[in-house]
Amino acid sequence: MSEKTKIYEEKMEKTLKNLETELQGIRAGRANPHVLDRLTVDYYGTPTSIQQVANVTVPEARMIQISPWEPKMVKEITKAIQKSDIGINPSDDGRVIRLVFPELTEERRKELSKEVRKMGEEAKVACRNIRRDGNEVFKKLKKQEDLSEDEIADIEDELQKITDKFGKKIDGVIEAKTKELMTV
Repeated sequence: MSEKTKIYEEKMEKTLKNLETELQGIRAGRANPHVLDRLTVDYYGTPTSIQQVANVTVPEARMIQISPWEPKMVKEITKAIQKSDIGINPSDDGRVIRLVFPELTEERRKELSKEVRKMGEEAKVACRNIRRDGNEVFKKLKKQEDLSEDEIADIEDELQKITDKFGKKIDGVIEAKTKELMTV
């Protein structure tokens, strides 16, 4: 890998990591504590993640249990979950909050699979845009640094190979998530 393509490979790596993070938030019928990652609660006037004010566990396959360290946080956490887009109504006994994930219907699984594929396609488009930006920079370099047509072609070819590699990685991530969603 040349120095000229390294920055573009790093950008594509960030695109892939971002996709993986977004996919963690999509629930697949099983309880996954990552669905709470984007939620914050008001902790003494500061927006704080739920994991920093409570112990989050998965005692059963389809249940998340949240045990706040301070009893007054139960109401705050419950409110944050109700306002979120998780789509699950929390229940609490005054000390512990439970989120029970219902079994996903076949229709909902297919909907989520479409959403996952769309997110994958958006990530691929982002990688192709990174490639395009790189190619434009390389064409300008040709004029500035007096590089030959062959050198530019080699750099563009290398960038295309990197783009293809990330396209395959994105396909793999999407395929794994779709399989997870469709598994009953």
